Amino acid sequence: MKFVQTNNAPSAIGPYSQAVVANGMVYTSGQIALKPDGSDDLLNEDVVVQAVQVLRNLEAVLTEAGSAMDKVIKTTIFLADMNDFATVNEVYAEAFGTHKPARSTVAVKTLPKNALVEIDAIALSN
Repeated sequence: MKFVQTNNAPSAIGPYSQAVVANGMVYTSGQIALKPDGSDDLLNEDVVVQAVQVLRNLEAVLTEAGSAMDKVIKTTIFLADMNDFATVNEVYAEAFGTHKPARSTVAVKTLPKNALVEIDAIALSN
């Protein structure tokens, strides 16, 4: 088992790793719209801005883990408001292009730091 840490995504805000690589698989922790330096000013922005940053963070973690967006097999999206579903879908579709991993999307009462969106992934390692 290998624990993943990159400075190109925000550090974990709790006792967990950005990702773990085990048996040829990458399991990422959920990403919210923190900047790689940990600043949280984007959490005051709309769901589009937040989703873009979340997916950038996810890509950075996957890259450090020896994977990539086109190696993702499953994601989970957590939304603070299910009314943002269609908007986040547009950002998500742009980030993944023609690659279409399996996915679940759930509405939650609150997310860390009152973020509007959080995404985690399971991917193949290279």
